[in-house]
Amino acid sequence: MLKWLRGDPVKALEKKYQAKLVEARDVQRNGDVVGYSKLIAESEEILKEIDALKASDD
Repeated sequence: MLKWLRGDPVKALEKKYQAKLVEARDVQRNGDVVGYSKLIAESEEILKEIDALKASDD
């Protein structure tokens, strides 16, 4: 009923995903390959959540 009041969870996750990628890029530029790998893994998990939400909307 009041769906328009709630935020779009896909949009929020996409924003979080982009921020994680930027953070990973910055860590990689500083030479921390292990930290980069961890952040990329986290971003991939977020991407899976996004895909699952999009699939459930269809």
